[in-house]
Amino acid sequence: MKKLIGLSLGMMLLLAGCGNGGGNEEDVIKISGKKWTEQYILPHILSEYIQAKTDYEVTVDEGLGEVTILTPALEKGDIDIYVEYSGTGLEAVLKEKAKEGETADEILKRVRAGYEEQLNATWLEPLGFENTYVLAYRNDAGIDAETFTDLATKSGDLSFGGPHEFYEREDGYDTLAEAYSFQFKEKKSFDPNIMYEAVKNKEVDVIPAFTTDARIDRFELAYAKDDKKFFPSYFAAPVVREEVLEQYPELEGVLNELAGKISEDQMREMNAKVDIDGEDPKQVAINFLKEAGLIE
Repeated sequence: MKKLIGLSLGMMLLLAGCGNGGGNEEDVIKISGKKWTEQYILPHILSEYIQAKTDYEVTVDEGLGEVTILTPALEKGDIDIYVEYSGTGLEAVLKEKAKEGETADEILKRVRAGYEEQLNATWLEPLGFENTYVLAYRNDAGIDAETFTDLATKSGDLSFGGPHEFYEREDGYDTLAEAYSFQFKEKKSFDPNIMYEAVKNKEVDVIPAFTTDARIDRFELAYAKDDKKFFPSYFAAPVVREEVLEQYPELEGVLNELAGKISEDQMREMNAKVDIDGEDPKQVAINFLKEAGLIE
């Protein structure tokens, strides 16, 4: 019995010691992201920059999931920050539509207000690049479509493959197909990191490719552009729980120092280093920050 009492006291002291030693999970800023290359890199850019500029503790939970998982995780406080795209926040989360002629700044303002009112989270300043959609296909596929409208006239003879989430989003396949009268003969679902290989290997004819993805060039894919401006602007920005900004008063100012610091070309180059050269996302993030003179 004495041994049991001694063991219990020891455990209590150990737990108390952990709580007083700064190991409390509530004292750590938790950053996460989606399950594709760019979203594996961006959390580390935020994390490394915060740690270089403050004394805050930060942890990165890589690839937690898509917007349908990250948004409730943010609401519950399971995560504190992730990078979202303005058009996704507007249509997939707030279930609102971009208005004709609405500028990127106007969309960001609307998204920020909606998140603050509904989710107790806010959007900080955009990082500088936009990642929108094009519809990519093999150069040798005989498709030859410069616009989505061109592609629609050929879609009945083609198959379409997209990420699982693309079929579920408000700004995804169904509304896109309706806007352009796409009638693809077959639809397939892929992991977003596999769909580029799928179109390259002729498993599918057309994919919704990201404009910051270097595999468009590396796999020599051609692509059609959104000539009706179906998709809203998709500028990337950190989304942060408001409670965390209150808890860490330097955080907002520090993250906003990254505003406009990542161009589309720089993001595509970082993606290429991971996807094509096999480099580690965290090291790519650190190298970018150092080369840009943002950290030492």
